[in-house]
Amino acid sequence: MLMNIQNTAKRPTSPHPILNLGFRIFFVGSAVFAAISMLLWLVILQGFAPFQGVVSPFYWHGHEMVFGYALAVIAGFLLTAVKTWTNQPMPYGWHLGTIFGAWAASRLIWLGLHATPSIALFVAAFVFDMIFWGMTTFAVIKAVWAVRQKRQIGIIAKLVLLTVASVAFYVGVLINHHGTQQIALYFALYLVIGVVFTIARRVLPFFITKGINVNRDGTPNGIQLEQKNSNLLDKLNLFGFFGFIIFDLFIKQPMIAGVCALVCLVANLARLNNWYHHAIWQKPLLWSLIIAFFGMTISLAMFVLYPIATQLNWFGSVNIHTLGLHGLAVFGIGLMTIAMMARVSLGHTGRNIHQPPAAVSLMFMLMILCGIFRVVLPLFFNDSYMPLMLLSQVLWIASFVIFCLCYVGILVKPRTDGLFG
Repeated sequence: MLMNIQNTAKRPTSPHPILNLGFRIFFVGSAVFAAISMLLWLVILQGFAPFQGVVSPFYWHGHEMVFGYALAVIAGFLLTAVKTWTNQPMPYGWHLGTIFGAWAASRLIWLGLHATPSIALFVAAFVFDMIFWGMTTFAVIKAVWAVRQKRQIGIIAKLVLLTVASVAFYVGVLINHHGTQQIALYFALYLVIGVVFTIARRVLPFFITKGINVNRDGTPNGIQLEQKNSNLLDKLNLFGFFGFIIFDLFIKQPMIAGVCALVCLVANLARLNNWYHHAIWQKPLLWSLIIAFFGMTISLAMFVLYPIATQLNWFGSVNIHTLGLHGLAVFGIGLMTIAMMARVSLGHTGRNIHQPPAAVSLMFMLMILCGIFRVVLPLFFNDSYMPLMLLSQVLWIASFVIFCLCYVGILVKPRTDGLFG
């Protein structure tokens, strides 16, 4: 007698919806941390909290923006997206909670490290960071390996190199070698920007195509757009950015690094031209991503100008290389990640991506102004560098406070369609 065989696989369960998928807990944690850590940095720079840490205050801030905030967003995105890319299960429940817990423990220690030169606490932070990023990288590699998805090799390589950069930074602090700390920190920043370029290349054309062909209520509007992508532009971006990293950080040839940055800049402006459609300006979840990509790309112009501006003293005491680094950070990490989180948080909780919270436009505008005050205006108002930095910090904090007000309630609730995720 034949019997019907039913699928008896259990539906995944977790102690709380926030542990259902990586984007939930990491987006909440990273947004809260982005506001708190920047507030502490503001207080330190204003002289209200004396800095007594084991690293320089500038490297303390840079480490937490890159290895703290940026890696948390990347972890949240990949621990969600890789499930879609590979159809393999990703960490959830207590497994996900352990990964996040290690990240959170290290962040709490780093927040306290500004006030104490404790090597023991520093080593503890190192251990927790290695647990967090090691478990994240292993989860991604395991899923990709299971389906032999070769197209993800670039992402995996960047995750492994980020591990190397993190270890190098900690070692640089322990041996008191500032050059190692700087190279490790800048290398990690560039790797994160490389990850952003890779992910943006994959998702922006898709987001734009799906976003402009419907009205806010989800009904079709008749707009049909076929996105154009170019293998040549992809390769120019890859080799240009790789060359920029090598000649900016390791061989230290600013002129050659500037040429490589120019190649990358031109390639990505051409990409934007291929993706652009005027209808994006009706959707804040689209124009925010485009402006983020544009700002990140234009920031490369700082490195193109750097060797010439230095010789001719174009911008006085302002270090244009530092402004380029912060342009990549504010637009490529700050605006790009908050815009990506705003969209992913809606789509992956079953909500209408065409009807985001009303305050998202303000949130994005504040982050754009943050970039203008931190990167653009110092070129023309050298004497106001510190007041401009203060204003950019306030704008950064305000942007993430709005994100928390709009999205934490969404991220801690179950999906609207009842599915697990």
